[in-house]
Amino acid sequence: MNKSDLTRKIAEKMSISQKESLRFINIFEDVMVSELAKDNSIILHGFGTLSPWKQSERFGRNPRTGICVLIKSRTSVKFRPGKELLRLLNERK
Repeated sequence: MNKSDLTRKIAEKMSISQKESLRFINIFEDVMVSELAKDNSIILHGFGTLSPWKQSERFGRNPRTGICVLIKSRTSVKFRPGKELLRLLNERK
């Protein structure tokens, strides 16, 4: 599923226009990025937790050339699924 598919599904389920649905998704993304940038975790009860984490600077190897390169430090995000999400996903099996 991509962003346009998600926009369409939300619009259908909420009985709103796709334009309003896209606006909601974009605002939701903005809020999440803003909070993660402040090193805050986002906890969506039952769904999961998004947490920022710092990847330290390290050396990596280009698999094609074999040359070692320095990979700069960066912030990444970890997702830990909630119990309810896991229960719903495993109920279907």
